[in-house]
Amino acid sequence: MTAAATYIERLQKAADEAQSLEVAYRREAATRIAALERERAIAFRRMNLMRSVAEAAKPQVDDTSDPVGQSGEEIAVARALALVRVRLGWLSDSETRDKTLARFAPVVIALHRVSVGQDQGMPDGSQAIGEALGRFEAWYEGAHGVSFWMLFENPMPDTPRVDF
Repeated sequence: MTAAATYIERLQKAADEAQSLEVAYRREAATRIAALERERAIAFRRMNLMRSVAEAAKPQVDDTSDPVGQSGEEIAVARALALVRVRLGWLSDSETRDKTLARFAPVVIALHRVSVGQDQGMPDGSQAIGEALGRFEAWYEGAHGVSFWMLFENPMPDTPRVDF
């Protein structure tokens, strides 16, 4: 082998190594971007749902005069859980759905209590809400193997295009 051929062979090895490093980096970057994308989607889903649930959990003017004898907290929980059902598109009951809503109820209770000033003796009522939500999320993921927030994944069905 000539000196020139040996030199070209080293250049080929260097080029192949550079290409391998680039491919590996692109793979790592794509994986990291996908993870960040999932985290962002979950963060926005969490914020949007909790904003709506917090509004539903607030005491309302008519909560004190319930003819059935429910407390303001019970009314707030019922209102907020109904909102969660609607947001998830749960139009019918099932054991799993009922269990999920029952496990979510402490989050609503924490929100309601903070909104009426019963922050359970905590200096920062948001801590009680965050802990309740964290327990719910951990339970859901442990019980179902996926994040609760994946329920809000709404794939758009393919619809045929119709020309008139």
